[in-house]
Amino acid sequence: MARSPLLLCARQELTLAVRSRWTQIFAVVFVVLALGVAASGYVLSGGAGVQDFARTAASLVQLVLLLVPVTALLIGIVALAPDRGAAEILFSQPVRRSTILYGKLLGLFEALAAAQAIGFGAAGLVIFGQAGEEGIARFVLLLGGSLVLTAVFLGIAALIAAGSVGRRRSRSLALGLVVWFAAVILFDVGILGVATLLRSGTASRVLIVAVLVNPVDAVRTATLLGVEGTAAFGAASLAFLRFTHGAAGAAVLLTLSAVLWMAVPPWLAARRLERSDI
Repeated sequence: MARSPLLLCARQELTLAVRSRWTQIFAVVFVVLALGVAASGYVLSGGAGVQDFARTAASLVQLVLLLVPVTALLIGIVALAPDRGAAEILFSQPVRRSTILYGKLLGLFEALAAAQAIGFGAAGLVIFGQAGEEGIARFVLLLGGSLVLTAVFLGIAALIAAGSVGRRRSRSLALGLVVWFAAVILFDVGILGVATLLRSGTASRVLIVAVLVNPVDAVRTATLLGVEGTAAFGAASLAFLRFTHGAAGAAVLLTLSAVLWMAVPPWLAARRLERSDI
């Protein structure tokens, strides 16, 4: 039975990504970090042993927010921005450019998701054997947030790559690093700086809207609320829940933000690629 062109592109990209040294390094780093966090959680408090699933998830959140976006951006740009000759051959095939792009994105997502699953799975086996299954749902929630970030930043990588097909890849990689720095670090610093200049009520609304606008903040907020409950951000959590009219409203808005970020950049990248002169 013949497969669709999209699935064929996805399978080819998955094979290439799995063989890539960068994907393999990412998988190893993820395993080491996850196991390290699980095994060293009580060191600062003078204790010993392996943390349970809930504590490990809370400790891993910031590492996931830093590592996953930059990895998805760089690996995505390298895979999706072929050189001029390769691009001419690839996009001269009797398949729509958008189909090729979506297939390559799907294959890349599968490869990076597998790498993360290996890391979380290795840590999960150790935690289960040493601390039991308590809090495992929160650990799975963190994995879900990590996969959402992967999809979001692969889409952004596609948008960057679509505008630089056939050009020097180093420029696209540099732009990817700028995007990562702006989304993960600079955005929060800038918003906090603006908020200090505003009145309390207005500043609170600006901060809440910023959480919904930035995909990194949206995933961080959703994950920590799921892992630690309404006490995750202290009084800020209560203000956020009041703004969203409760936990259900917060879940809807955070999910909507994530879905838009996962869908819009790849769509824009596909449109840009269809109109490019390659």
